Amino acid sequence: MEIWINPACSKCRSALTLLDAEGADYTVRRYLEDVPSEDEIAAVLDRLGLEPWDITRTQEAEAEELGLKDWARDARTRERWISALATHPRLIQRPIITAEDGTAVVARTDEAVRDALSR
Repeated sequence: MEIWINPACSKCRSALTLLDAEGADYTVRRYLEDVPSEDEIAAVLDRLGLEPWDITRTQEAEAEELGLKDWARDARTRERWISALATHPRLIQRPIITAEDGTAVVARTDEAVRDALSR
């Protein structure tokens, strides 16, 4: 199990606290320092069953600068979104946990973390 975190994020810290309390075996990836490649982001999206715009923090200043709210959200623009996430990792919703069964969850709630643990 791997968890992508930003240490400054309270949701990430809460997820780590719960993982520790449950005795989970996991690896931390500080994705702002160890930036995922476009291929890694695409793989996580497949595991999540989501599209890149579903995990994009559109309220961030970088999103505003890029004009993401005006970008189309379709198959033709999917790669553009993934590229933006790889270039601007702060835009990636957090935390993301890749579960042992090959799936992943955006673990912003205790329930989502427990879901990842149960897989």
